[in-house]
Amino acid sequence: MISGEVRVAAAERSYRFFAGDTVLFPRDQLGRMSKLPLHGEPCVAISVIFRQDRLEQYYKEIKPAAERSHEPLIFADHPLLQSLFNSLQPYFDLADALPADIAAFKVEEAIRILKAINPEADGLLGHFEAPGKLDLVTFMEHNFRFNLPLEKFGYLTGRSLTTFKKDFKNAFNTSPGRWLTYKRLELAHYQIVEQRRKPSEVYLDTGFEDLSHFSFAFKKQYGYPPSQFSGL
Repeated sequence: MISGEVRVAAAERSYRFFAGDTVLFPRDQLGRMSKLPLHGEPCVAISVIFRQDRLEQYYKEIKPAAERSHEPLIFADHPLLQSLFNSLQPYFDLADALPADIAAFKVEEAIRILKAINPEADGLLGHFEAPGKLDLVTFMEHNFRFNLPLEKFGYLTGRSLTTFKKDFKNAFNTSPGRWLTYKRLELAHYQIVEQRRKPSEVYLDTGFEDLSHFSFAFKKQYGYPPSQFSGL
């Protein structure tokens, strides 16, 4: 984080990050990120994506020093991190994409720096197992508001798409699509009617991508438009 504020809302926790913070997020975790200005400054942040194929290549001959972790790892301001991010900023001014060999070098440098500052970074970077089979009801109740393809829900719960649909039908006695729409509209209804939030503030938070589709589905389920309680 260089300036401003970043908020990340996960299923059961939320995080706030400010200038000087560096955070390493694990893969296969769901969350919604918001970038906000703060103290008159815009939100400016540098993101480094650790592609799995690059990580697997790096850890091919190296055994991770830490057990696999699913929790974000937060780093305080550190000279090595400052040096890394300062070295990255000039590349943003390039008209063309960063050459692949330079990008690979900078990613490896980032891995080495994170490991040097905190060996626990290995727990997020150095393990590549697919998610294990999770309790479907608990996972879906906690994560229904995230707008994902059914294939992704299946992967995150340790199932193929076919098995996911079968287990879902057995658990909820309905299809995933119908259940997700009902749960999202139920949450949206509560936020609009009880919390007096605007539909334009609610539809993305509850898993809809389009306001007009949200309004149509809302009226179909409840018999009146969402704007009846709060103006658009």
